[in-house]
This record gives sequence, C-alpha cells and structure tokens, in this order.
Amino acid sequence: MNPLLFCLDGNLALHAGLITRARFQSGECEFRQFPDEESYVRVLSDVQGRDAVVLCSLHRPNSLFIPLCFLAQTLRELGARSVGLVAPYLAYMRQDQRFHPGEAVSARLFAALLAPHTDWLVTVDPHLHRIHDLGTLYPVPHRVVHAAPALARWISSEIALPLLIGPDSESEQWVAHVARLAKAPFVVLQKVRLGDREVSVSVPDIERWHGHTPVLIDDIISTGHTLLETAGHLRQAGLCPPVALAVHGVYAEDAQRALQAAGIRAFTTNSIPHASNAIDLSALLAQAIEALAA
Repeated sequence: MNPLLFCLDGNLALHAGLITRARFQSGECEFRQFPDEESYVRVLSDVQGRDAVVLCSLHRPNSLFIPLCFLAQTLRELGARSVGLVAPYLAYMRQDQRFHPGEAVSARLFAALLAPHTDWLVTVDPHLHRIHDLGTLYPVPHRVVHAAPALARWISSEIALPLLIGPDSESEQWVAHVARLAKAPFVVLQKVRLGDREVSVSVPDIERWHGHTPVLIDDIISTGHTLLETAGHLRQAGLCPPVALAVHGVYAEDAQRALQAAGIRAFTTNSIPHASNAIDLSALLAQAIEALAA
C-alpha cells in the first residue's frame, strides 16, 4: 500500500503536490491547543503496518516541535511500519558552534532531540556552513534537496535580462550554481554583520550591468535587512528595481511589509507556506522521498 502523508505545518499546496507526484495517500490527523497551550494530537487514519511520512517545515520550531514529536511517536504506537520526516525548512542550523563561552550549540542539541523520532529525513538547502555534512547532525538516512534547478527555471522563464546577485561571500557557491543553470551573469557582494539586526553591504563596480534586472539570491528571507540594504546600494548605482528570490521565506517581524515598501518583489519556494510562494518543490522532493522510502 502507498505511504500515508500527514501534513503538520499547514502547507496544503506542497502536501497536494506530493500526494500527486509521490503516490502518497493523504493521512488524516487532528491538532489543536488546550487553553494552557499544551498540544493535542490525534491520528485518524489506520496506520497499522503502513509507512507514514510527516510533512512539517520547522519555521516555527518552538511551537511545531512538540506536536511533531507527539505525532511521530503516536504513529509508531499505532503500528506504523516506518515514520519519515519531510522538513523542507530545517530549524536551528545557525548556531553550529559555540561562538561565545557558555552558549548552547543548538544545531547539535536540536538534532539530538529530533533524530530519534524519524527513520529518515528529507530537507531543502539547510543552512550548512561550518558543518558540511548533515549526517554529522542527523545519523539517519537523509537526502538534502537543492532548490537551485527550480530557482534557475523560474528565472529563465520570468526575467528577460537577469543579473544574479549573492548578498555575501557565503552565498557565492550556490548563487554561481543557479547562475550557471540559468545561463545568467552573477556578482557577489560583501556583507559585514554588525549585530543580529544590522548589516553593512558593499557593492562592487556593476555599472556595466545597467539594463539588467538585479535578482537577489539568498537561501532565507528572515528579517529582510540584508535585502533592503543591498537594494538601496543597487538603486544608488542606478540599476533597475530588484527582484528577491529565496528558498525559504521565513519573513520574521515586518519583513514582508518592509520589502514591499522598498519596491522589492520577493518570490520564494513553497518550502514554507507564504503568499510569496512562486516556485514548487514537490517534484524535487518527491524524487528524494521515493529514494528513501524505497
């Protein structure tokens, strides 16, 4: 029988795409909170002897983690043969080392809490910097899906004369990958982070790119401060209004309103459900899921 796919994060569009592409059956479950904010989880489908898959982007990890663990454990108790996790956005990847004495290395701690609840894991472009192999954090079978082909296809079909721009040196490798797939030029800016909410961006000499549409490429739109700073420098250089393209649209604080006020058109994949979703990942995710589920 086909695996049952349960959706925990409200990403109904991605859930529907995976049902179609990966030959899942939709699993039924119920989630709610008691008045004291404790989580209630109920599995409504018969999972005895079935493979179960949970779709849950962890963009709100503190509120989603407990229901996710409750669901995974309940599926096992009800007789599920296996429980896989599709977490297009994987949280707590930023703090991957102790930068100051006494800090919690949350990337490792979160992985140690989450990994025992899943038999395999599929995610999309996790925020890996100093840890280059996701397997060092998650010792379960896993696949990392790269959104670059989907981003490149969108650029090729939607932007007539693009200039891809990476916001910092960390982005260079994968911005170059997207640019190569889209057959488009690219530049990488230099970013200095002055604090959690303040960055300074320097722009190289890009006057020769007048007439191109700047396409700001990043893995995450969080507060949007980096994009806003970069867009300001691009406007000063006389370039066209930019388009922002990101894999994960977290949109913390007032990011969406600030980007709109600055005239930045932002588009994201559907790794996290949001109005800016324009790029479907279901085909790429389905391939990875089928490889692991088999």
